[in-house]
Amino acid sequence: MQDKISKSEQEWKEKLTPEQYHVLREKGTERAFTGTYNNSKKHGTYCCAGCGTELFESNTKFDSGSGWPSFFEAISPENVELETDMSHGMVRVEVMCAKCGGHLGHVFNDGPAPSGKRFCINSASLNLNENND
Repeated sequence: MQDKISKSEQEWKEKLTPEQYHVLREKGTERAFTGTYNNSKKHGTYCCAGCGTELFESNTKFDSGSGWPSFFEAISPENVELETDMSHGMVRVEVMCAKCGGHLGHVFNDGPAPSGKRFCINSASLNLNENND
């Protein structure tokens, strides 16, 4: 992984939309079934909306029915950080961008083969770099 980036909260507010800021910097979430990429079938690489780090490939995306874009694996384990999240009276595993520390979503152990993982990610935390594959 590349060196971590650090910005002031004001710099983040200037760079991100209000929704992106809420999700990435305040650990918020978008409402289920409302995100841009929830039903997307476009091909490409999903990158962090905060810093551009490549996070997920479209060929790892699947329809989990959860209301958020879901992926069964990250492009590289070094591009995401996982941390125990005990907020909201639950114990979950938070997924963050390893480069900028932005909150992406959570990962669960109920995904498809080959990983058995479901990275449940907010659309607001992502940008899709499309390709024509």
